[in-house]
Amino acid sequence: MLAVSIAKAGVSDSAKLYNPSANATDDIAAAVKQAKQENKLVLIQAGGNWCGWCIRFNKFVHEDAQLDSAVKANYIVYHLNYSPENRNAEVFKKYGYAQRFGFPVFIILDAKGNRIHTQNSAYLEEGKGYSKKKVLEFFGQWSVAAMDPKNYKD
Repeated sequence: MLAVSIAKAGVSDSAKLYNPSANATDDIAAAVKQAKQENKLVLIQAGGNWCGWCIRFNKFVHEDAQLDSAVKANYIVYHLNYSPENRNAEVFKKYGYAQRFGFPVFIILDAKGNRIHTQNSAYLEEGKGYSKKKVLEFFGQWSVAAMDPKNYKD
């Protein structure tokens, strides 16, 4: 399944995170289907191979065991391409024009494919990189457990 192979893109192949020729609509549908089967959410990281901050975020998460574990426990990850070759205009339109925040931008979908959050990555930055504390907080606030109504009793 394409969503799985993209989700497992590691540090060494980070220059190929985004595929301009991919059918994002079909790939996201497959990621949603997988998320439903695995009781997870879909984390769309939108950007491009041209985006240094996008590559940096992927590397940052995969090289930190705690961050990598948080992602694997809660999300099916898809790297949505935005480049001159393919701006995926219809997909971005569907998700509220997330590109307005710059790149990378994160779009979280529930297991039904509904957009539940869009995250401007600038809020996760610290200096010339990312803040582990802020990224962990983001992952935690939009985790499966955080979205489960059973965890909120009167």
